[in-house]
Order: sequence, then structure tokens, then C-alpha cells
Amino acid sequence: MNKTKRKFDANLIKKRFYIPEEDKWVTLKVSTSALKTINKIGIEAMLKEAKAKGFYK
Repeated sequence: MNKTKRKFDANLIKKRFYIPEEDKWVTLKVSTSALKTINKIGIEAMLKEAKAKGFYK
């Protein structure tokens, strides 16, 4: 029997975030699990971590 390979895609959404220390809005494509993390630790901490890993410039 031949089976079709199943592909799992990430649940991504485009979301605008306001960064008060830079006084600007940024649009990021984030997963829903990342959105939960942003709500938990804050956008500034998340961006700092993403810059360290090279995901955000």
C-alpha cells in the first residue's frame, strides 16, 4: 500500500506589535505558540531573544 506523506505546517499569523522603547510599530509573522510567549514575557524580551538568535534584525 502506498501512503501519501502528510505535511504539518506551522500555524502562522501576521501581527502588529507596538514597541514603546523605539516608539514604532513592527509587523511580524509569528506562530500562535510564539504569540503566547510574547504575551507571557513581553515583546521587548522576545525581540531581544530573536535578535540574539538571528531571527530578527
